[in-house]
Amino acid sequence: MRINRLLVTAGFALVAGGALAQERVVNVYNWSDYIDEEVLKQFTAETGIKVVYDVYDNNDIVETKLLAGGSGYDIVVPTDSNMSRQIQAGVLMPLDKSKLPNLVHMWPFVMDRLAAYDPGNAHAVDYMWGTTGIGINVDMVEQRLAGEENLDTWATLFDPANAAKLADCGIHIMDAPEDVVQSVLAWQGKNPDSKDPADIEAAGEVLKAIRPYIQKFHSSEYINALANGDICVAMGYSGDILQARDRADEAANGVNIEYLIPREGALMWFDAMAIPADAPHPDEAHEFINFMMRPDIAAANSNYVYYANGNLASQEFLNEDVIADEAIYPSQETLDRLFTSTTYDPRSQRVLTRMWTGVKAGQ
Repeated sequence: MRINRLLVTAGFALVAGGALAQERVVNVYNWSDYIDEEVLKQFTAETGIKVVYDVYDNNDIVETKLLAGGSGYDIVVPTDSNMSRQIQAGVLMPLDKSKLPNLVHMWPFVMDRLAAYDPGNAHAVDYMWGTTGIGINVDMVEQRLAGEENLDTWATLFDPANAAKLADCGIHIMDAPEDVVQSVLAWQGKNPDSKDPADIEAAGEVLKAIRPYIQKFHSSEYINALANGDICVAMGYSGDILQARDRADEAANGVNIEYLIPREGALMWFDAMAIPADAPHPDEAHEFINFMMRPDIAAANSNYVYYANGNLASQEFLNEDVIADEAIYPSQETLDRLFTSTTYDPRSQRVLTRMWTGVKAGQ
């Protein structure tokens, strides 16, 4: 779930000037800094299809354009729950799987999980996936939680005794109530996907107990804050925390960042390729998705962005620092502890929104 990425040129295209009427084109709308540009060149070289590639940095932009209609895009890459709403709204086209022979390379485990948002995988194919967990400044946290044997637990953050010890070096929590509540429920040993108002309220009590120690609720500022050593703990998305780790390494600033997937379980998220219902070039869109599912191509993209992809056959082509990093490709034992979520019904959404507003306000 790409929440904060450096923007590339929004109008990046592999076509020069105005396209001739007979030229084949595919208009792609994807998260910024989320693809190997050489892959786009290779696609055009092999298929003759020109790629017009635009970027965005949050799901709301995509959803607004899709719901308004006439976006002009042939490929979009929404995140799971947003995609689920878009499917229900009828703004995504069912895939013609006869045009997608490379589906045979996809990872059944990932596609089964993605089906929670897209029944039967009828509308989308996984592009990248990741988890929601805890990013820590190893030195700062170990100093303050000395004696703790394992930090890979939600207790590192949600236990008020631990949060109090970490408050002086800074705690950030993502401003994403669904993700946070599900993580609290996992720590409590409850169904993370529970929509029971009582469970939501109980999770709220946990959050209220640590609220005095939380510096900020934000879904992207924790990246630079971690990388710069301004905070010591952040609850966030795997890719964002790994980005913070890499920025700290590049800066050689002595900040040692580690990403932890809590042993109680963590949310698994997906960014999936889909075709808008009013796509002007649906045939080219299918060709693009099929190309992206080629094992060598899926691997090239993961090697570039350092995210896991949903293509099982691609794993033999992955760089060692990608496939061997359990923060990117968790062990099977960890995979078995990951969970997915479903959309909140109106009643539970109201309870969640009210609770979250109160938590953030310190009430």
